[in-house]
Amino acid sequence: MVEIIASDWLNTPNPLSLAALRGKVVALEAFQMLCPGCVSHGLPQAQSIRRIFPEEDVAVIGLHSVFEHHAAMTPVALRAFLHEYRITFPVAIDSPGESGPLPRTMEALGLRGTPSLLLFDRAGELRAHHFGQVHDMVIGAEIAALLAEPPA
Repeated sequence: MVEIIASDWLNTPNPLSLAALRGKVVALEAFQMLCPGCVSHGLPQAQSIRRIFPEEDVAVIGLHSVFEHHAAMTPVALRAFLHEYRITFPVAIDSPGESGPLPRTMEALGLRGTPSLLLFDRAGELRAHHFGQVHDMVIGAEIAALLAEPPA
C-alpha cells in the first residue's frame, strides 16, 4: 500500500495515514492552489463529499502536490488559501521530489496532474483514480457503492 509522504499537515492536530484510516472509505483530493480546475471543481467537490457523507464512514484528505510554480505555493500561502476558501478537511503538503519536480506522493500514486481524486475502499485498496473533472453524481455513486460493500 502506498502512503502519503507529507512534509507537513494542516487542519489536523496529528499526521494521518491511509493505514490508520482503514475501515473508512477515503477520498484523497490532490490539488494545487494555483490550479484553476482544482479551485473551480476539485476542492468544491471534496468539500461536498465532506458535507454529505458521515465522517465516521468517509474520510476526506487534501494533498497539496506542487509540481510547478514552487516559489509561489509555499506553506504560508497554502494556510491563507485554506482559510480564504474555508477548507476544513485535513491537508497534507506533499514532500518535494528527490530527483525531479514531482512531489513524492504524487509520483508514488502515479498521478498525472491536478485535480486528481482517488477513492480507497475500507480495506485501504485504491478503487478509483480520476484525473480532471468528474461529475459529482459519478463520485457520489462510487462512494455509495464502496460504503455498501461489507467491511473487510
